[in-house]
Amino acid sequence: MALAATYSALDLAGTFTLSSPTKAIKTPITLPGDVHTALLAADHIPDPYFGENEKTVMWVNETAWSVERSFSASATDIDGYLTLTLAEVDCIATVLLNGEVIARTQNSFIRNDIDVTGKVREGDNTLRIDFDIAPDVAKARADAHPFPIPFTYNYQTNGLKGIHMNFIRKAACHAGWDWGICVMPIGVYGTMRLRKSRLARQDSVQVDQAHGSKSVELSIKTRLFAFAHGEVELEHTIDGQVVTDKLVVQKGENVFTHNLTIHDPKLWWPAGQGEQPLYELVTNLEGEKTTRQIGLRKLEWIVEKDEIDHSFKCRINGRDITMMGANWIPADAIPSRITPATIRDLLDSARAANMNMLRIWGGGQYEPDYFYEMCDELGILIWHDFMFACMSYPSDRPFLDNVRTEITQQVRRLSHHASIALWCGDNEVIGSLHWYPETKAAPERYVANYDRLNSMLGNIVEDEDPARRFWPSSPSMGYLDFSDGWHADTRGDTHYWDVWHSAKAFDAYRSVNPRFASEFGFQSFTSMNVIETFAEEKDRNPSSPVMENHQRNNGGNARILETMTRYFRFPRDFDQMVFLSQIQQGLAIKTAIEYWRSTKPRCMGTLFWQINDIWPVASWSSLDYGGQWKLLQYMAKRFFLPVNIVAVPSKDNADITFRGINDTGKPTSVALEIRAVKVSGGDRIVFSGNAAIGADAAISITTLQAADLAGDEFLFFSWRDASGKLLGENDYFPKPYKAYELVEPKVRAAWSDVDGQLVLSLASDRPALFVTASVDVPGYFSDNAVTLLPGRPTELTFIPRHGAAPSPAELVQSLKVRNLSETF
Repeated sequence: MALAATYSALDLAGTFTLSSPTKAIKTPITLPGDVHTALLAADHIPDPYFGENEKTVMWVNETAWSVERSFSASATDIDGYLTLTLAEVDCIATVLLNGEVIARTQNSFIRNDIDVTGKVREGDNTLRIDFDIAPDVAKARADAHPFPIPFTYNYQTNGLKGIHMNFIRKAACHAGWDWGICVMPIGVYGTMRLRKSRLARQDSVQVDQAHGSKSVELSIKTRLFAFAHGEVELEHTIDGQVVTDKLVVQKGENVFTHNLTIHDPKLWWPAGQGEQPLYELVTNLEGEKTTRQIGLRKLEWIVEKDEIDHSFKCRINGRDITMMGANWIPADAIPSRITPATIRDLLDSARAANMNMLRIWGGGQYEPDYFYEMCDELGILIWHDFMFACMSYPSDRPFLDNVRTEITQQVRRLSHHASIALWCGDNEVIGSLHWYPETKAAPERYVANYDRLNSMLGNIVEDEDPARRFWPSSPSMGYLDFSDGWHADTRGDTHYWDVWHSAKAFDAYRSVNPRFASEFGFQSFTSMNVIETFAEEKDRNPSSPVMENHQRNNGGNARILETMTRYFRFPRDFDQMVFLSQIQQGLAIKTAIEYWRSTKPRCMGTLFWQINDIWPVASWSSLDYGGQWKLLQYMAKRFFLPVNIVAVPSKDNADITFRGINDTGKPTSVALEIRAVKVSGGDRIVFSGNAAIGADAAISITTLQAADLAGDEFLFFSWRDASGKLLGENDYFPKPYKAYELVEPKVRAAWSDVDGQLVLSLASDRPALFVTASVDVPGYFSDNAVTLLPGRPTELTFIPRHGAAPSPAELVQSLKVRNLSETF
């Protein structure tokens, strides 16, 4: 019998009027949305991403703004208890309904449920939100604090004055970062709805799982907020089972738990390890229906003493699975540009590159519901930082109370997702105590201050989501360990930045042996077609003010070029410099991940920094702003292959050991062939043999002597499965590329249609390195930056993005094929 529907909701999203008390501006603004988008649409500001316009539009975040709209409510709309829900109000704002102040918001990460019963009129009403100037509020709070709490140095790139973001709750990177523009957006990004309830509303639904041998028991915990004492009817539906209950509620929060059992469950697995079946859970409170997709899996973090120190690995459905992926930052600095299509494109690219985990970094934001739903569907696990990064934060009661609401809401909102693997307290906050004069001068005070906040975060997770592990920080060596774990590699997770920030050689990655590498990276320039969107031709120079404005890490462009001179001959022009920087970036991360994966089971996770960009910029990303694949993304697809073979040189480079890696749950057999190839042409087989690799294991297959190679030879190796199917190809150069006398190859390209897919065939008369194809159509190839040998043609399938359906003629016309020999 269907429940009587007494709930209704009035959507208040749409067109508001944007104005300011200090500016002669009155223009439409779409909410959810942001002020910058509205001003840009009305030609009040130029594109913030072009040239040096960041400084030109800085006045926007230094201005007070108001948004206002009228809405009509019928007698039926208001015949009940009313809740005005405003989620993600960014950030210090006063909310007025019909001229009456009904709320003051302090935190862009929370959902504001405002009781407006009796305040909404039949007929016309006015909703207004007045936004304070967030940087001014932050500075006033910092000045009033009893001891100094410095903000991160990342806010002072390119001469910016910096903002006390640690005193307000919004995405820390809104004020800039060492890859980010300072926009400081203002707006509302989440739900804007007037909800009518007969007696109570839904606040949250959480699902705990208890796994048996052939069944999973679900414990469904529902929180209802009741406006008065009475009785309500609640229904849960999942897997054909219906639980209906009449419940007595008291005024305020009420918690009810219902249990049911799924027999013969279809288990959810991370990408590459199995399927991602999802069970639909529908919760109905008298017409207020919410839907959640539930993936059934048992996930544990195994942190236990071993012969090295302590393990740090993710066990899913009884298997210890290596986590492979990258760090995630917000998809755009301008919130209105973050859409489901944008997110889906980025997540599809992560899955396509064999990633099974992303780390949502603590200087960003909690993502929209659809982000996590897509991750559930794609099998992408989430290491989820709470939103604290790279600086200390207050620990006074008002701040802690504000954060308590935030964390409690977010954990309750997200805990049902199969993709959420771990809650982490922060990014590098404990490490940052060693960075600033104030914190270094009084370490005891700042450690105590840190512990008050961090302990509260852990307690909330323990109370609200006890099945998930709370990890105090990233990097961290473990609970209540406030030591500097940055360079420890025997336990916990590691951030290894010596290759980039200390300008060490790529080989330095092989000097550390992390248990779980959660951050490491190397920069490149963004792709040339992206540079053309923000830099005029005269500015396309790594030392130009525009290019330096689009490089937020101090000395970053110089470090890219200095490293280039170590490994490559200097490029002949700017376009080749950009291309070479992406080859270099990919090689750096390939060196790290191939080696760390080869140490399995010591290292059970590699998440490089970072997959995406927030605006067009030189950065550590593997995807350009807009989602185009850089060469690192292609190399990631290869170095994250589940069955892989890598070359690992000895410390003195005298020996080269070939390690076989099997990250699948079944034993496998591979046939490995290794060739010594002269860069001018000609090769010889130096090893051919079979190897059996156990499930979830890494082994040594063979070792070669570097001295047995001629000075102009490199190693090219390929491996096949038992049926002869090619599984992968790789190469190893014992010397820097600049040491080889490369011969310019003749690369032939031809398109064909294979079962409705456009396939590019590449062949070369000489060895050709990092052969890269590109077209002017959104999409990516099945492989790229490949090594071509004579007699070994390669086929690349083109995969369109954004719904593109290019004709063969379009691809032929715009095709560009390049390789390393052309760069100098």
